[in-house]
Amino acid sequence: MGTHLITGAGSGIGEAVTERLAERGEELWLLARDAGRARELAGRFPGARTVVGDLADPDKLSWAFGHQELPERLDSLLHIAGVVDLGEVGELTPKLWTRQLAVNLVSPAELTRLMLPQLRAAQGHVVFVNSGAGLRANAQWGAYAASKHGLKALADALRWEESGNGVRVTTVYPGRTATPMQVKVHQQEGKDYDPERWMTAGSVATTVLTALDLPREAEITDLSVRPLA
Repeated sequence: MGTHLITGAGSGIGEAVTERLAERGEELWLLARDAGRARELAGRFPGARTVVGDLADPDKLSWAFGHQELPERLDSLLHIAGVVDLGEVGELTPKLWTRQLAVNLVSPAELTRLMLPQLRAAQGHVVFVNSGAGLRANAQWGAYAASKHGLKALADALRWEESGNGVRVTTVYPGRTATPMQVKVHQQEGKDYDPERWMTAGSVATTVLTALDLPREAEITDLSVRPLA
């Protein structure tokens, strides 16, 4: 049985991954942005532990973790939480840039830094659920794509730095997936939302578990998964 710390467990891809790992009897630690969310997650996933920390405020993660119990070792750290705000570069405010960079890039970097001792102890696995926007940037996706391009760079650097410690690093690049985030994206795009057009969160969860379950002598570094359409 492995021990896993998961962000974004409350909905979408993160929820699907958490459900799969819970079904396998794994030990789960779920990051929640506040105490109310922690109680909600604990109710939805009996047996899971919760850790409170707001990804929108990465400067306070270290302080928050210093006042809570944490796992002694981690078989995986799964970065799945994310936010998106579309807009042209000529319209996006610093507040929107800062929020996306904080949640999508700076907090994953800080959370990884804080958990590296536990990951090294277990020769664990860091998985970054990125986006197709981490490989290309389209109109109105500038801030989000910048955060996800940065996340790719973070993963690539971490892989080189931690390979000698036995820590594996994988980036998954999902295409459009039928999640609450996709509903918000369609609203911002002014388009009708049809979940049947997109992948399910379960398909992406299968991709994540494929990387986790790979035998120890190998690692999947980058893996793209897209809707079949």
